[in-house]
Amino acid sequence: MIDNHVFLAFFTTSVILALSPGPDNLFVMAQSAQKGRMAGLLVTLGLATGLIGHTVAVAFGLAALVRASTLAFSILKFIGAAYLLYLAWQAFRAGVATGNKEAVQALSRGNLYRRGIIMNLTNPKVSLFFMAFLPQFADSRHGSMMMQFFQLGGVFIMATMLVFGLISLVAGGFGEKFSNSALAQKIVNRIASTVFIGLAVKLALSER
Repeated sequence: MIDNHVFLAFFTTSVILALSPGPDNLFVMAQSAQKGRMAGLLVTLGLATGLIGHTVAVAFGLAALVRASTLAFSILKFIGAAYLLYLAWQAFRAGVATGNKEAVQALSRGNLYRRGIIMNLTNPKVSLFFMAFLPQFADSRHGSMMMQFFQLGGVFIMATMLVFGLISLVAGGFGEKFSNSALAQKIVNRIASTVFIGLAVKLALSER
């Protein structure tokens, strides 16, 4: 079990990291502004699900493969970059909907959740970050290291959902405020497309 003081220090650090501008929170912001609060919350849930995968990978040492293999790292990052470019193209081509917005969102909830998962799992830097970050707060004197990694991963996921959920509400409120303006929707779609392209380029050029 992790110590209470360690828990507080780790949670505080995790919140600060979640607030720092990065691919995931920018992704949530763009999706929320483009598709509304619920879209952002679903993407956040997907990202959190992806973090479970990274936590398991670190706990069982599977992330060491990505760290040791340049090929594995490159394959993952280019898959992620390609997916972001696909999302950019979709956002660029997206039409405007000023009427039945709720129905449109209901049809795409599963896709939004999956977007979050794919976005997170195809970013190998998350696994590398977990490998570097989690061990700093784990101590073999407090029991099983594997169990502590799972606990720390859970705390990080909780902090991420809290921060990203807030981002979803704020950005989604902004997007919904202009939901009846075709011009505003088009601008938001173009901005979202640009954000996705920027994230794709950043991921593709990233190094271990």
